Amino acid sequence: MTVPARLRWLWLTLAIVLLDRATKAWFETQTLEGWRHELIHNFVYLVHSRNPGLAFGILSDSASAGTRIVLILGSIAVIAVLAWLLVTSQSSGALAVAGLALLLGGATGNVTDRIVYGAVTDFFEVWFGTYRYPAFNVADSAIAIGAALILLDILFGRRPETSK
Repeated sequence: MTVPARLRWLWLTLAIVLLDRATKAWFETQTLEGWRHELIHNFVYLVHSRNPGLAFGILSDSASAGTRIVLILGSIAVIAVLAWLLVTSQSSGALAVAGLALLLGGATGNVTDRIVYGAVTDFFEVWFGTYRYPAFNVADSAIAIGAALILLDILFGRRPETSK
């Protein structure tokens, strides 16, 4: 049986989910929430924080059961759409397909946390002068890189020739 070329990218999705879960599990078992360690002076920190909201802490103050359910259902809908795009889209280049696989892995990693723990574990923190970039994790990084790859494909990817 031959695997369609697009499904071959699912290894990247699986790798992101496994790496994300492994790193979060390590932080959850080896550190206490609130733990902090400076890696690069005044720039990069390892932290142990939990975010019950969306990216950048949006809705983190509203950790009600209703909000949690809406976030989980919304994440599952996004995952379904990403999986459908990954499997069925015929026009995208390799950058876009890799981007979709990264987005799918990141979204799956974070929704797993949300379902099991009610919040997403974050552990990287970056400071730019006095600005503290919100804590993030492997899944968040995969989502950001995946979105950038899709944008690059849209802006600079090869387009099929159209006959006039």
